[in-house]
Amino acid sequence: MTLDWEPRYVISVAARMVGIEAHTLRYYEKLGLIQPHRSQGNIRLYSQGDVDQLRYVKTLMSDLGVNLAGVEVALHLMQRMKEMQYQVEEMEIRLERFVETNVESDIEWREE
Repeated sequence: MTLDWEPRYVISVAARMVGIEAHTLRYYEKLGLIQPHRSQGNIRLYSQGDVDQLRYVKTLMSDLGVNLAGVEVALHLMQRMKEMQYQVEEMEIRLERFVETNVESDIEWREE
């Protein structure tokens, strides 16, 4: 687990960091916009990544006037873009390996 996604803030602290009410965070969780980690005692723990995502949600809604349905679409698209970026990076690595292997094979063939 990366440091950004390490659960560390209770709901009141996360709400204060974002500038919204704790009940709003509970509502966002109910809608599936955020999934905080749960401690063994079932206490919600938010990571820095969660807080950053909540700030993004707040910006979309407050500054840009996007409704909750639009926020859901935006978050889904962002997640999909991250997945696609990961796939592109994986394909670039595989392509580099392929090219290196074929260049080495071509050099060996020409030397024979």
